[in-house]
Amino acid sequence: MKTMQIGDFKAQFSKVLEEVKHGEEIIISYGKQKKNVAVIIPYEEFKEKNKIKLGLLKNKVSYKFNNDYEMTEEEFVSL
Repeated sequence: MKTMQIGDFKAQFSKVLEEVKHGEEIIISYGKQKKNVAVIIPYEEFKEKNKIKLGLLKNKVSYKFNNDYEMTEEEFVSL
């Protein structure tokens, strides 16, 4: 992972985008103390990290409602 000051990032924007397209991750730092403020990662990596996995616990957990449990569909949906 590469770190760049904001000024260098702005000056080399097109080059940085090409590097990111080829899988490089770039940390952007700002100010005299070079505080890290952002990370630029390839979109495909971002998309995979934020993918919602449905059915993750399928066949691993179970549930059971007791016969005396009473709740309408509207109450259930509003939870």
